[in-house]
Amino acid sequence: MTGVRIRELHRIEELAEVYRLLGEIWRAEPGSAPISVELMRALSHAGNYLTGAYLDGRMVGASVGFLAAPVGRALHSHITGTTVANGVGFALKRHQRAWALERGLDTVTWTYDPLVRRNAHFNLAKLGAFPTEYLPSFYGVMGDAINAGDESDRVLATWPLTAPHVAAAAAGAPYLVDVPADAVVGLRDRDGLPVPGRTDGKVVLIDLPADIEGLRRTDPGAARAWRQALREVLGGLMARDARVVGFHRKSSYVVQLPD
Repeated sequence: MTGVRIRELHRIEELAEVYRLLGEIWRAEPGSAPISVELMRALSHAGNYLTGAYLDGRMVGASVGFLAAPVGRALHSHITGTTVANGVGFALKRHQRAWALERGLDTVTWTYDPLVRRNAHFNLAKLGAFPTEYLPSFYGVMGDAINAGDESDRVLATWPLTAPHVAAAAAGAPYLVDVPADAVVGLRDRDGLPVPGRTDGKVVLIDLPADIEGLRRTDPGAARAWRQALREVLGGLMARDARVVGFHRKSSYVVQLPD
């Protein structure tokens, strides 16, 4: 994004600004942003990843990560958020990739809610990461405005930094996958509700709702139905060693079953 500047953060005043920004993004209660200033201070001092994104001198995004297993190879990106669109999140991830490669790391991981379409498209198509593990109720009960009223299922996204398709994605070429004509639909969005289908094909498509966050506010029952259906279908397939290989038309996971 033209004009965005990203830099590592160390000073308490900068970390307090990250705390305020993340609290605003997650619409958390006062004093309960997703990560504390004290923990960010410790992570930064120990040499982990903590950056802010600035536009016209104002912080508009931040990212916090820490070194992870396998030792010497991976960074786990714990939280990344922005208050504006138009490429700030992409710029942060590109910076994170460069930071990791400079330190000899070859993998970045993070968790995300597999029901959120825009995040799935960003992670799989824009970045070229892959979901590698389904994690039911990973964070337990969460009280922020985004997650309240729903279980905190997550998938672990794995980003192979040196893969050719990731290098191409970082240069601006989205990672798109071809869907064969004989692909079956394992979960379909029909009038805002999940409808289970077939999972016996070589390739299975799994639809996501258009706006799960809106459903949590306007139709909690439908939101819960989606959570349970995705846990059973996507989680069930991944438990059988199926691989999520892409995200199709900004709406559907593409899952390949093992031979």
